[in-house]
Amino acid sequence: MKWPRRFWFWGIDNLLAGWWLVRYTVHPGSAAMLDGDRAPVLLLPGVYETWHFLMPAARRLHDAGHPVHVLPELGHNVTKIPDAAAVAQRYLDAHDLRAVVILAHSKGGLIGKHMMAVDDVHGRIARMVAVATPFSGSRLARYAPIRTLRVFRPEGRTLSTLSANIELNSRITSIYGEFDPVIPGGSRLDGATNVQLPVSGHFRVLSHATVLDAIVAGVE
Repeated sequence: MKWPRRFWFWGIDNLLAGWWLVRYTVHPGSAAMLDGDRAPVLLLPGVYETWHFLMPAARRLHDAGHPVHVLPELGHNVTKIPDAAAVAQRYLDAHDLRAVVILAHSKGGLIGKHMMAVDDVHGRIARMVAVATPFSGSRLARYAPIRTLRVFRPEGRTLSTLSANIELNSRITSIYGEFDPVIPGGSRLDGATNVQLPVSGHFRVLSHATVLDAIVAGVE
């Protein structure tokens, strides 16, 4: 993809993320999606995101009969990955959820993999569907001015530990587009079910019809 088109996607992506952030702050909407008789789904958003960023997929899954669980206590998801994983695991344990499917975006996929590798001692998580997750990090994180984003450096300690735990990857579906302005290296994960789609962006993919279809297929 040529650079002018990459810059266009970068701009559209950031405008969309800003709009969603403002929209869901002013009108947070309801989290009441707990009814349904199919596998429960837990939403894990990315950094600086609330669970609302996954709302388009959540509605599709809830309409298909999946109870959808959210974690308002994560806020905008700026806590460390192990700490966020502990919060999410406590929720699964407290509600005795089983055969759970995690639906994650970006950093949420790293939180989900940490749960699968470390926190889920009772085997409550069946699998994870991750969208635009930097499983191998992002080289852009090396230049990030704040620690919250530098954690995504490919050589970071948490990321390196998760990358080494490859036996879990067979339970992960990684969905990503042709170009991601936040993760230039892509989201391919060795041993996982990798689904690359003819779309671009880091945030706009969360509402793209092709990606939503892939998410539903991955969960079901």
